Amino acid sequence: MPDALPSFDDVLGAAARIAAHACVTPVFRSRGLDAVAGCTLAFKAEHLQRAGAFKFRGACNAVWSLPEALAARGVVTHSSGNHGGALALAAATRGLSCHVVVPADAVRTKLAAIAGYGAVLHRCAPGIAAREVACADIQAASGATLVHPYADPMVIAGQGTAALELLAEAGALDAVVVPVGGGGLAAGTALTLAARAPDCRLVLAEPRGAADTQASLARGERVTGLVPDTVCDGLRGTLGAPGFALLREHGAEVILVDDADTIAAMRLLWQRLKQVVEPSSAIALAAVLGQRERFAGQRVGVVLSGGNVDLDALPWLA
Repeated sequence: MPDALPSFDDVLGAAARIAAHACVTPVFRSRGLDAVAGCTLAFKAEHLQRAGAFKFRGACNAVWSLPEALAARGVVTHSSGNHGGALALAAATRGLSCHVVVPADAVRTKLAAIAGYGAVLHRCAPGIAAREVACADIQAASGATLVHPYADPMVIAGQGTAALELLAEAGALDAVVVPVGGGGLAAGTALTLAARAPDCRLVLAEPRGAADTQASLARGERVTGLVPDTVCDGLRGTLGAPGFALLREHGAEVILVDDADTIAAMRLLWQRLKQVVEPSSAIALAAVLGQRERFAGQRVGVVLSGGNVDLDALPWLA
């Protein structure tokens, strides 16, 4: 697993590299949600990114960073869904083969998207350990290059371009709230804020049932082996080593969120903003609503990280 730490220069390089492929997503505002939250919100609409999530930024940067000799062998990854779809689409933009290992409990619509973008799907048991073993086997057999979903430095750099765009459009912010699972988006955002908005706090929204990031930052070393139990399928990954190092260095804060509050925020985003996002995305708003006093009167950026929702299995219908 790559453990090199990217820099803000890598984020700037990623922005130039992916400009021809990724969307500049809009920033939404809602006076109604501002009133509910008690602060001024700026929603970075990454659920409208290509492949339906911010993940396309990092995957695209990684794919187009590969030397030709490596690119010709294709790419491989493991994913609960969004990174797999993003890598499949990014590989298609360069005409590369793509293999994606997916857990047996992955969301059906996400699997359909991965296959639709032309990748070869490989099923494995749930859990990060099973995913990594299967991925290593395919990599050894195919010679494909591993593009890790959150520990690859080029992936992290690509994810940092979302915050770069957010700051450019929203202006000065007191805090930016992002979901955290494996830590790629959080780490990339940390790099951008440190360089462009050093007084802006980075706040991580983490499921209470998958709280390894909070535990890791509190302990001062990565906590692994926790079994995630959360509706946020995109946040079940274990915090990667590069992400841990960058988040610790930049003093990221963590707010733990109950699944019920995440689902309520997901529904509220549809009702007030008319945007359908997945639970792993809605958790960022839920974090703000759950601790209004922490953000009262402030200017808060909220990254809506993905919108790949199974409309036949909306969580409030369960």
